[in-house]
Amino acid sequence: MKYYFKTNINCNGCIASITPYLNANNEIKHWTVDTQSEGKILTVETDSLTDVMVEDIVNTAGFKAEKVDQ
Repeated sequence: MKYYFKTNINCNGCIASITPYLNANNEIKHWTVDTQSEGKILTVETDSLTDVMVEDIVNTAGFKAEKVDQ
């Protein structure tokens, strides 16, 4: 399953800050952030996490995430 989130992750420093949180979760197979897109879109691939669980991980890291349809 692939989820997309509008975020406030807007630079390489932000990506460096959130990387340990997303990489620490073994249920996340792959993730990327498009800091060039208007919504700073975070894409997360997972087989078992819900969108709310991913949002919680992002919030714990100090960022905001809002699920969007892609």
